[in-house]
Amino acid sequence: MDRLLFFGLSISKMSFVYLPMLTAIEFPVTIDLFGKTFLLHPFMEGLGMFMGMRYYQLLKWKDKESLGHTNSLLIVIAAALGALIGSHVIGSLERPEELFSAISKWRYIWLNNTIVGGLAGGLVGVELMKKIMRKKESTGDRMVFPLIVAIMIGRVGCFYTGIYEQTYGLPTDCPLGMYLGDGYRRHPVALYEIVFLVILFISLHWFKWRFAYRNGILFQLFMFSYFSFRFLLDFIKPRSIILAGISTIQLTCLVVIIYYIYLLNKEHIERKV
Repeated sequence: MDRLLFFGLSISKMSFVYLPMLTAIEFPVTIDLFGKTFLLHPFMEGLGMFMGMRYYQLLKWKDKESLGHTNSLLIVIAAALGALIGSHVIGSLERPEELFSAISKWRYIWLNNTIVGGLAGGLVGVELMKKIMRKKESTGDRMVFPLIVAIMIGRVGCFYTGIYEQTYGLPTDCPLGMYLGDGYRRHPVALYEIVFLVILFISLHWFKWRFAYRNGILFQLFMFSYFSFRFLLDFIKPRSIILAGISTIQLTCLVVIIYYIYLLNKEHIERKV
């Protein structure tokens, strides 16, 4: 195992692979810290969550608070709790045969998660809390760009894990295929998602500048766009078919897509003059 010193940390590398542009990466990338070896992935996820929260706080300071501090805090708690539950439930149901055969089902559920379930669960949590508080105001627009930034940073960690977690693509002969640690050229789906999120970030900023719309539409467009992309992306990822040729994640995406088509169909958007 070779090691590379990076910002004071010893970076361990396995499963050697060459990439274009004279870059060499070995999967999975790990870091040695306090005498122990850790995957880089959870550190990138943590960094993504930290940067997303800081970005959200910055936007919150700039905008007027429509729901009040207490109500906003309750909604954030509901979103976090819903995201936690949804992430692990949908993640563990992604491969039902493994869940049902697991010796410790609770441990299996805890060790498996997905951003699709997190976003869907967070949505359910927020909507339930708003029902309890009897509030109808849309609350998601401020979260759109922080979410995109957080997911992008997290996907960097997914990419550096290679095939050692369930975040890789199917084998392919297309020019975009990359060796991710098992000797097969695979779709680098984490990089595809990062590119998509960069485009979405720019596109939603353009939409924000060019159109007049009701609060909440930006979040609806984000959710519709992201879940549509994930529905398509999962066709080139290893998956367990659940129903009608689609996986649990794709089924979740389809439900969310239909929900937001219904919401967006009722909205009125005008171009700014």
